[in-house]
Amino acid sequence: MLPIEKPRIVVYKKERKLEFYSDKSLLRTYRIGLGFSPVADKVREGDGATPEGDFYIFVKNNKSAYYLSLGVSYPNIEDADRGLRDGLITRAQHAAITEAIRKKTAPPQYTKLGGLIYIHGHGATSDWTWGCVALENDDIKELYDAVLVGTPVTIKP
Repeated sequence: MLPIEKPRIVVYKKERKLEFYSDKSLLRTYRIGLGFSPVADKVREGDGATPEGDFYIFVKNNKSAYYLSLGVSYPNIEDADRGLRDGLITRAQHAAITEAIRKKTAPPQYTKLGGLIYIHGHGATSDWTWGCVALENDDIKELYDAVLVGTPVTIKP
């Protein structure tokens, strides 16, 4: 699958698929499982929804409880703006999220918006996660080996 130029990931929640691109070329399509509340956009911690929007991979974890995992940079600035407006997060938390996004680092993972959203293994046959995107182990291995920290991730309804 190498070399890959401008890798990016696009998740289509309704179709339960993840597409992996090198620039504009589709390389692979994977079947996925979502959060146990798969239709809604993520709003708060514990809602079981998979977030929608534009993110990036902020960490690669080869010691995941779910085989391998890629950390998704939820919450993004739109989530932070909504969270501040709705009283879920403080101004300081909002500032910390926006600063992390600006620097392309890990946004705060433990606010009332929720966090710890990963693309990981352990099965794509049902919607069983707390908001993550789950693949079969062979598929996450292939994806994990192909992407770098900073790879863009778009999650669509």
